[in-house]
Amino acid sequence: MPLPYFEVDVPIRSTEAPGLRGLHVFTGRADSRSTAARIAHEVYDTARAATEAGREIPHGRPDGWGACGYRPGWELDWPAAKADPWRSPYSWPNSKHFEM
Repeated sequence: MPLPYFEVDVPIRSTEAPGLRGLHVFTGRADSRSTAARIAHEVYDTARAATEAGREIPHGRPDGWGACGYRPGWELDWPAAKADPWRSPYSWPNSKHFEM
C-alpha cells in the first residue's frame, strides 16, 4: 500500500520587502508528519544549494518529493512549519477557490 500524501505548510517572509508574508506548500508521500516535514526541508535545502551553485534543481526523487524552483529573497520559518495529511487544495490555509 502506498504511503499517505502529506502537505507541509511553511510560513515565509520577504527579506527584501518588510511586511510581505506568505506560505510555501510542499506535498508528497511520507510515513508520518515528522518525516514529511524533514523531507520538505531536505528538498528545499537541495533546491537552494543547487540554485546558489548555478546548477539545475534536481527532480525525480524516488519518494516523489521535489521542488520546481527556488525564490531568493524569501526566508522560510521551518520551526513554524505544520505537516498534516493532504486532503485537497482547498485545505490550504486561507485558500480561495480556484480551478485546477
